[in-house]
Amino acid sequence: MAKSLYETLEINESATESEIKKAYRKLARQYHPDVNKSPEAEEKFKEINAAYEILSDKQKKAQYDAYGDNMFGGQNFHDFSRSQGGSVDLDEILRQMFSGGGFGGARGGFGGSSFGGGFGGFQGTSFEQQKPNLDIQTNVTIPFSVSILGGSHSVSVNGERFDIKIPAGVNIGEKMRVKGKGHAQGGVAGDLFLKITVASSPEYTRDGDDLTKTFDVPLYAALFGEKISIKTLDKEIKLKVPQNTKNGQSFRVKEMGAMNRKTKERGNLYLKANIVLPNVDDLDEDLVKLMKEKLPQN
Repeated sequence: MAKSLYETLEINESATESEIKKAYRKLARQYHPDVNKSPEAEEKFKEINAAYEILSDKQKKAQYDAYGDNMFGGQNFHDFSRSQGGSVDLDEILRQMFSGGGFGGARGGFGGSSFGGGFGGFQGTSFEQQKPNLDIQTNVTIPFSVSILGGSHSVSVNGERFDIKIPAGVNIGEKMRVKGKGHAQGGVAGDLFLKITVASSPEYTRDGDDLTKTFDVPLYAALFGEKISIKTLDKEIKLKVPQNTKNGQSFRVKEMGAMNRKTKERGNLYLKANIVLPNVDDLDEDLVKLMKEKLPQN
């Protein structure tokens, strides 16, 4: 019986839970669209995530191990995912397939027909005959500071406003599930799936887990050195600027970047110097005269 989900994660069918997780992390890093710019990377990344979603769940894995690629109408997983089209949420289709209804995604059953003769609790059930989908999918934009530090954020869905907890380090494109906040019918409520968008920051840029912020350095401090107070997302810090600091020179502050949600370690904060020149008209005339005489011209 073909079981192409294992091929997607490049592991064999006897792989342990830790081996499955290790393979997923390796491939996710390799094909992440932020790292891999090839045209196929985004679709490959979706397939890897979907395969891991099933094989990392004991109940879903047991179903797949029992029926294999028959759950995809006899296609291998790569062909099945391509057949759904780029505008379809592959995770949602698989979640429906493995939630206790029929196999076969939007096509229903094996190869387009429903089960006829058994297979436990699946007999005679097609995908179209499942209970209505009460889940809601929507986008939410959170402040930049909340994406880095985490915290509470207010959202409004279905005419109801409520707060959700945002984990520290969340990034653009990540999805969150809020249980019981979908459509309600017959005393049953679906879930709310939020796709995260992060508002841009006028002060910070983010590169992976690292942050960069530009700060002003008076000419005196750049020439002779001085401690400068800088407000960061966490707190106000004192940075020692050495003498002869150059414009654009960068200083690293360890572990004040974004939280990596997998390793639970924070990236670094890079502070980039912007040397502020004084207005010559505001300077003492004797000083200006002396500077004209003594400052090098090249």
